[in-house]
Amino acid sequence: MKLTKIAAIALLGVMLAGIAQAAEEFTIRIKDHKFIPETTEVPSGEKVKLVIVNEDPSPEEFESYELNREKIIKGGSKGIVFIGPLEPGEYPFFGEFNMDSAKGKIIAK
Repeated sequence: MKLTKIAAIALLGVMLAGIAQAAEEFTIRIKDHKFIPETTEVPSGEKVKLVIVNEDPSPEEFESYELNREKIIKGGSKGIVFIGPLEPGEYPFFGEFNMDSAKGKIIAK
C-alpha cells in the first residue's frame, strides 16, 4: 500500500514537470511569400516553440543567422522550430527562397 502511494506521487511529479517545461507556442504564417505577422514578440529567458504554417503552394526556408536556425517548410504544410532562451533584443529572420519579400523578426522582451 505504501509503495503504491509513493509510485502515484512520483508519477504525478513527472506529469507536472512535463507540463511546467512545455514551451510557449507562437504561430507564424507564410502567405504570398511573406511572414505574417512580420514581428513576433516572445518572452526573454524562456524556450519558445514557433509553429510555421506555409499557406503557399511552394516551399519556403525559415532562416535566421542570429537564432542559428533554418528549416525548410514544404508548401501547404507546417514546421516546428524551437528557440531560446533568448536575451532581450531583436532577432531577424528571412525566407531564403523569397528574400525580397519574406522577412521578419522575433523581439524578445
